[in-house]
Amino acid sequence: MWLIVGLGNPGSKYSGTRHNIGFLVLEEFADRYGLEFKERKLYRICSGSIKDDRFVLLEPLTYMNRSGGAVVHACRKFNIAPEHIIVVHDDLDLDTGRMKIRKKGSSGGHKGVESVILSIGSNEFVRIKVGIGRGEPGRTEDFVLSRFRKEERPLIRDAVCKAADSIELMLTENVEKAMNKFNRGAGQTERPQDTIPSE
Repeated sequence: MWLIVGLGNPGSKYSGTRHNIGFLVLEEFADRYGLEFKERKLYRICSGSIKDDRFVLLEPLTYMNRSGGAVVHACRKFNIAPEHIIVVHDDLDLDTGRMKIRKKGSSGGHKGVESVILSIGSNEFVRIKVGIGRGEPGRTEDFVLSRFRKEERPLIRDAVCKAADSIELMLTENVEKAMNKFNRGAGQTERPQDTIPSE
């Protein structure tokens, strides 16, 4: 079984913001399989299967900086190892609409990813990073909580669909095939991310 986590902040105030790209990807994926999320105390959740692979989709309701609490709860409930977790999140260091898959590694400065690593005690989980671009220097908090501009929306829509495609490929084939297909031309610039706010 796979646990697929989309990172974001709950509530209409944050709906559609750059920081909530993880939610957008999971909702796209759920729609493809006719799945509906159910709300629990720590997260919104639904489950399904592709071929013989079962999966759980999880949207933490604990705010970004405390995402790990929801993830570790689900891992224990469904007995899921870190290697079978996929975390989808926004990335400031990728151009808007670009995506990159990593099998493991540090948080890169992303507070939601850092919370997951600390909570489950491992960095051995897959990440799907979706680029949101970078705003003006010194205004990172406002930027990640802003909504996409009109000209950016087609790029983000395409990225959301590709990220959902990559999840399907991981489940039907393997992570390496998804990396080979979707990491080409990722447009990544390796540098530490600025601190990302929790709310």
